[in-house]
Amino acid sequence: MYRKIKDFISDWESEALATIKIFSAITEDVKSVRQNDNLRSLEKLAWHITHTLTEMPFRAGLMQEDYLDNTPIPDTFEEIITTYKKYSGELIQLVLEEWEDKDLTIKIDIYGEQWERRTILGILVKHQIHHRAQMTVLMRFYKLPVSGIYGPSKEEWESFGMEPHE
Repeated sequence: MYRKIKDFISDWESEALATIKIFSAITEDVKSVRQNDNLRSLEKLAWHITHTLTEMPFRAGLMQEDYLDNTPIPDTFEEIITTYKKYSGELIQLVLEEWEDKDLTIKIDIYGEQWERRTILGILVKHQIHHRAQMTVLMRFYKLPVSGIYGPSKEEWESFGMEPHE
């Protein structure tokens, strides 16, 4: 739970870089493949993460509208990355301009529930972590390299000349 805006910004900037790292490893040939009907494609997961950067801030009163609502998934992952970067930066700017530390306990109606502003910030961070993790599992199916986020990945252990942890 965030008590200071600067703590959210620090976490967000780190997690945004990790998300871009994962997005950047997706290749065009597998981006729209679905393993089965119960799983989203990599591009749908990436677009869902990206769309949340306008959808939830709109619901929280930070944005005037949900700018990506009903916007189709861009044709390339590069366009998804560009859009993600744009709205990630806007999110940071809006939080810095509109919210203050002392107001993080103010409750807002989100999805029919009362969430504190700090809860909204925490969920924004956790939401992208959650879906990014789903993406890395799919990336393994497609034999794409997975970057380490909170420590070395299998590929990174191997590049160090070490056995990956099982």
